[in-house]
Amino acid sequence: VQLQASGGGLVQPGGSLRLSCAASGSIFGINAMGWYRQAPGKSRELVARITRSGSTNYADSVKGRFPISRDNAKNTVYLQMNSLRPEDTAVYYCNAEQGVMDYWGKGTQVTVSS
Repeated sequence: VQLQASGGGLVQPGGSLRLSCAASGSIFGINAMGWYRQAPGKSRELVARITRSGSTNYADSVKGRFPISRDNAKNTVYLQMNSLRPEDTAVYYCNAEQGVMDYWGKGTQVTVSS
């Protein structure tokens, strides 16, 4: 499974960005897809996750601001990031769960700064 992420960048506080992640390769059996992030000096943490059936999990810090969605036909997951804050600055990683396997995309930098 290969994961190709896009959509990071620099944005001012209060702004929005949308991350996309497309899965390719041996994609049969992928259940959940989601996004994690890692800020400098911190551990990687879950941001949001969505199963194939549409069930979602969110970090408390992003609930109501970062809706996650998924297009199963395109094997793509989206993270709409609204009302961005400086503390959202991190490298964001796409993740896909396939059975007991976890796959990771290359990180994309999100910087929230004025």
